[in-house]
Amino acid sequence: MTEKAAGEETFISHLIELRDRLVKSSIGIAIICIGLFIWPGPSEIYDFIARPMIAALPVGSKMIATGVIAPFLVPMKVTLVISFILALPWVFYQLWAFIAPGLYTHEKRLVMPLVISSSVLFMAGVAFCYFFVFGRVFSFISNFAPTSIAVTPDIENYLDFVMSMCLAFGATFEVPVVVVILVRMGMVSVAKLKEIRPYVIVGAFIIAAIVTPPDVVSQLALALPMCLLFELGLLVAPVFVRATQPPEEPA
Repeated sequence: MTEKAAGEETFISHLIELRDRLVKSSIGIAIICIGLFIWPGPSEIYDFIARPMIAALPVGSKMIATGVIAPFLVPMKVTLVISFILALPWVFYQLWAFIAPGLYTHEKRLVMPLVISSSVLFMAGVAFCYFFVFGRVFSFISNFAPTSIAVTPDIENYLDFVMSMCLAFGATFEVPVVVVILVRMGMVSVAKLKEIRPYVIVGAFIIAAIVTPPDVVSQLALALPMCLLFELGLLVAPVFVRATQPPEEPA
């Protein structure tokens, strides 16, 4: 077999492996989605997601649906997104399992801690956004609105806003994992990251200003955790680097 043919065969085998991992990830998401459809059901899930907005509206107010099939489709979309979030540990595991064959034994020690920490941090970011940020943001919007305006949010627009905010907070809570990976791959040192700390802080506030509504509370709620998580990454990165160092060869 020629070198070119061997390379093509290796490439095809990697594509097959990637396909299998994607299928397994999809099956995991589908199983959780079916479970959520059975209990508590899409309607109950959307009511839970809408609770922070409803709490900020005048008593007795409800959201509206401008689309004909929106009352059906929107809860379905919410259920699918929640299924993906709950399946993140399985999805991350499949991703790392795809990468693992190319790692050394000592580097594989990094896989499970990163899978667990990535999943926990993403879910923590989503939970922080839902339980802490939404209530304050929606109260600010409702209080700021003129009395001549009836605040009646559309369920599709509300879903888009909630999903974008949850994604932003979930992604930014991955900062420690990004720091660990960058340091472990040798792309940047901990000393260099400490040196550029002021720029990271400014960048955190710029990102918060872009992805959050234009109020100080939500911007601080995103920027401050990013800065703290960056510091956490600086503390944890050396530990991971030492734990995944190759064993010393006997003299």
